[in-house]
Amino acid sequence: MEIAQLIASRSASAVITCDANASVADACKLLAEKRIGAVPVLENGSLAGIFSERDVLYNLAKDGSGSLACRVGDIMTAPAITVEKSTRVDEALGLMTRRRIRHLPVTDNGAMCGFISIGDLVKSRIDEVEHEAQAMREYITTG
Repeated sequence: MEIAQLIASRSASAVITCDANASVADACKLLAEKRIGAVPVLENGSLAGIFSERDVLYNLAKDGSGSLACRVGDIMTAPAITVEKSTRVDEALGLMTRRRIRHLPVTDNGAMCGFISIGDLVKSRIDEVEHEAQAMREYITTG
């Protein structure tokens, strides 16, 4: 299955994003309010990076609470690791495992068109395996 199938029912405009000029404190509030672990960061309408819980922790450990007044663009992870919407789910899972990341912006010819989490991909794989198991059970009982 391709990523495109996972995001087909989602609107790209529904992706929660953050502006690179927002304060880290405001971005932390956004993550907490939405109960999410990361957001794509936009600068002048284009994907500039990703801001995640890890970015907050690393910078708090390094610079203390003063880092909350920084711009998101100063501490985000950049450039963002992305996948094209034509990427297969298993390829994206492999990338996330190798790079030790939990979120990926999805692009279409360089423009962001979605955002997926490792949870989205794991759920997709579980659904696929369950479907295959059900098909196998039906084959065995009707064979």
